[in-house]
Amino acid sequence: MASLKFVPKEERQEQVVLARQLESSANVQLHGATVTSLTLNGCDRLFLSEKAVFNNKKAIRGGIPVIFPQFGPWDLGAQHGFARTTPWVLTDKQTDPKKEVLCTFELEDDLETRSIWNHKFKVKYTVALKKKNAVFDFSVTNTGLAKLEFTCLLHTYFRVDDIANVSITGLNGLEYVDKIRGGATFTEDRDLVTVGENYDRVYQQTPNKHEIRNTIDGATIILEKNNFPDTVVWNPWAEKAKQMSDFGDDEYTKMICVEAGHVSTPVTLQPEQTFFASQSIAVK
Repeated sequence: MASLKFVPKEERQEQVVLARQLESSANVQLHGATVTSLTLNGCDRLFLSEKAVFNNKKAIRGGIPVIFPQFGPWDLGAQHGFARTTPWVLTDKQTDPKKEVLCTFELEDDLETRSIWNHKFKVKYTVALKKKNAVFDFSVTNTGLAKLEFTCLLHTYFRVDDIANVSITGLNGLEYVDKIRGGATFTEDRDLVTVGENYDRVYQQTPNKHEIRNTIDGATIILEKNNFPDTVVWNPWAEKAKQMSDFGDDEYTKMICVEAGHVSTPVTLQPEQTFFASQSIAVK
């Protein structure tokens, strides 16, 4: 059994629901093309704050927001760019149960985006449920006549039972920028990275595979990525959590962000060139 349906806005925003067999499904909001739910092996693997705002304006706190064309503070506009707060268009869908269930969303420049960031572009984002994993394909095409530079990231929030028990592989020996310590650069010396404080690090030149251990129900998440050279690890911890209106005071204990991106250096595209990247999420 495979299905895909469009759900009109009622209490929340317009969304697309994908389902493949009984144990695999995903919800994708048209606002920001944000994946707000991803069920694999019968359990939702994504964290969504109980205080997340669904008003077609604010970025959704949780799931997988799409960060483009800027990661972090931005002189031209809001932090993390406009893709996560802009309506996307559903352009393709496939429901063949013998293959996969997928939907593709597109975001193109318009008068509003060009008033902020004066470039022409087309972003395509495909969410696909396959037999054993979910795949997220991301591409940006420069449709203008001038060079295009941007950063991008899939800001994935994972559900966990207790942040104290969570660990992440594949980061030992790598340089990282610590945004908590003024953007200074350090070298990771742990085989298994754990989080026990306000944590915001950009690990550079990371391998294409990470294991996130002891997530929800004690499961290990396999995160694989292609052409995303950076991995961001983030948790706001207690004090910062209390300062966030769309995040519960104690919810930091129930989530970890492990984010595939191209953020340490910008992507540069000449006219008509396309950048491709992807990530895959599976349960071990």
